[in-house]
Amino acid sequence: MFDILSRIRRTGRLSEPSPVPDTDETASTTIQRELHAVFGRALCIRHVDAGSCNGCELEIHALSNAYYNLQGAGIRFVASPRHADVLLVTGPVSVNMEDALRQTYEAMPDPKWVLAVGDCAACGGLFGANYATRGPISAIVPVDAVVAGCPPTPLAIMRGLLQITSKRPA
Repeated sequence: MFDILSRIRRTGRLSEPSPVPDTDETASTTIQRELHAVFGRALCIRHVDAGSCNGCELEIHALSNAYYNLQGAGIRFVASPRHADVLLVTGPVSVNMEDALRQTYEAMPDPKWVLAVGDCAACGGLFGANYATRGPISAIVPVDAVVAGCPPTPLAIMRGLLQITSKRPA
């Protein structure tokens, strides 16, 4: 035990210094402040996977980590569409999810916004409209904003939320 302690004392600290915040962290902090200033209260999001490959979902889950801190900006995901302000939809609308997406949209209280996340949600992506999919989200429910990318970055999703909330009715 004494040998280990003396070796630690001779060697000193081997950890690296803290990283300097890069532009993404600064941008995410700025977007968080703007979201809070625009909306002023908790923004509740209902997420619907309409048939995606889960690439967009991984980026959406990244929004909840400590780096992006979506909860700190007053934005949270809810299980019920009746509590949601924003419907966040990923993937092309599969035939099996068409009715569920429409019912989720209709269950949301007014005012409601729809954010299509990813290329598949925006235009059908690689899948388009075929026997298994109905194509983009806009073919089923009205879309207020689109976040392009395959998959889009968490910062792009935050910008899409800011774009929607800045359009809110007075």
